[in-house]
Amino acid sequence: MNTRREPGIVYLVGAGPGDPELLTLKAARLLALADVVLYDYLVDERVLGHVNPAAELHYVGKKSGVHTLPQEKINALLVAEAKAGKTVVRLKGGDPFVFGRGSEEALELVKHGLRFEVVPGISSAIAVPAYAGIPVTHREITSSLMIITGHESTRKHQTDLDWYKISLGKETLVFLMGVKNLAFIVEQLIAHGKDPGTLVAVIEWGTFPRQRTVVGTLTTIVELTAAARFSPPSVIVIGPIVALREQLRWFDREQDHGST
Repeated sequence: MNTRREPGIVYLVGAGPGDPELLTLKAARLLALADVVLYDYLVDERVLGHVNPAAELHYVGKKSGVHTLPQEKINALLVAEAKAGKTVVRLKGGDPFVFGRGSEEALELVKHGLRFEVVPGISSAIAVPAYAGIPVTHREITSSLMIITGHESTRKHQTDLDWYKISLGKETLVFLMGVKNLAFIVEQLIAHGKDPGTLVAVIEWGTFPRQRTVVGTLTTIVELTAAARFSPPSVIVIGPIVALREQLRWFDREQDHGST
């Protein structure tokens, strides 16, 4: 009798920016069905409360250059578990296709002829500014948004970023994974023509209870964030849209009142 199991499936799932209540219904349903869950550093423990109690949990998180498991081994584990016929959830912070290596993992699954689905998550690029009271667009201020990595792949021989176009555009600029490179980012923007007085907000641990925000200009923001000892994870928002924070900082006010 042939006892060979049919290959399983991998769900590349976005866990959202941190607040567990921002997890999608589909993500919660799949976590309850999973045989195996591979999860990242910024996934809140309360999100893991949705996981099937019988599932295997693998922490494969990365933070500040420290990788629990190299990406190649994460890929291999996804392939092995799917080939064993299991339902696998690859749970990633934010959205799996926004600087989350989800596409790399999907391509590895395609190479092995394995089934996968992508379950989008709320990206920190929009959610974290929103929790800081900063809408990334406003029809009277800016109608476009640019999301930029603050930490490019070390495998590339040259940057993909066109600093001249980035600096002279009117878009809201949102840099993810960039707080350690903040001084370099500011230097490049000013050197390529950005007004040094442009407003900047840096938001640390956005959507978590420990969220903090510093607002300054391109001239002052590096000193301000250093004085406040900001560290990853932080989101950087640049543009006149930051001025709306003074009126719209709802999360700060709720925290002050002891409720969220």
